Amino acid sequence: MSGTDASLTISVVICVYTEDRWEDILAAVASVRAQSHPARETLLVVDHNEALRERLLKEYKERQDVRVLANAGPRGLSAGRNTGIAASRGEVIAFLDDDAVAERDWLRHFAEGYADPAVIAVGGRTVPIWASGRRPVWFPEEFDWVVGCTYRGLPPGRVRVRNVLGGNASFRREAFEAAGGFATGIGRDGDKRPLGCEETELCIRLSRARPDAVLLIDDRAVIHHRVPEAREHFAYFRTRTYAEGLSKALVARSVGADKGLESERRYATRVLPAGVARGLRDAVLARPGGAGRAGAIVAGVLTAAGGYVVGSVRARRGGDSFSVAPVEGGAHG
Repeated sequence: MSGTDASLTISVVICVYTEDRWEDILAAVASVRAQSHPARETLLVVDHNEALRERLLKEYKERQDVRVLANAGPRGLSAGRNTGIAASRGEVIAFLDDDAVAERDWLRHFAEGYADPAVIAVGGRTVPIWASGRRPVWFPEEFDWVVGCTYRGLPPGRVRVRNVLGGNASFRREAFEAAGGFATGIGRDGDKRPLGCEETELCIRLSRARPDAVLLIDDRAVIHHRVPEAREHFAYFRTRTYAEGLSKALVARSVGADKGLESERRYATRVLPAGVARGLRDAVLARPGGAGRAGAIVAGVLTAAGGYVVGSVRARRGGDSFSVAPVEGGAHG
């Protein structure tokens, strides 16, 4: 899989919901417009915030390569992404978080992955930008997914994976034609409880619809993701890991525990014990944060497990659910 198809057209979808991230949104769009493999278009999908939509329309009224849309579905990240997919014109649809900036060759590395016709999704590496200027000493790299970033335990290089990570990912258009869009009712909804796993559920569903499909992560496709100060605290860490457990229970109920927890088993039995051992070793050597990191890993596992149990009970009772709709529209070429 070498070389890049310079003619491959890529639409970039950025879902936005609050004016509090105005400068971040402008920076995200600017990073897309500076790509070495030019995006066909950038679609800003506004999640039920008319004031923000109007402001963005004024900001980009002179830019034909930036389109501003209203989320056509229920509030939340999944419906926003589905709106962007339906309106997009590219052969590939890439997703970038509204508080992240992409490195110049981000889309070029995605395009290289699609040189192999079997590849249907390519993700990248997401690096945290800590609001305080540096990683909190207690925060384990194994849990960087808590703040939407690539975590220790993912293999390096360009590798085949079960699922890509949603804030830095791309899919061929036919992925959505084969499997439908992102499930609503499972992912983020503005500032409410920080649920996730919508991209995991989609990727597993996609692999079932297209068993021959290849999903990749290329760690050269880098974005830098802002981590606000509020997310550097243990209270958020605990809330996010619990929410992940709730989300994983929904995914397992949808696609089965074998597939839904396949990668998590290796992570829990190999990556996390090694992280605890590393933290305890650092504590013995009087290195800062060692005991805190070991403790955070244990706490994260227990909290996520608690969320999974609660989520499983709710799912069996029918209290939590999500739905998948076909993604209409989209004209590529």
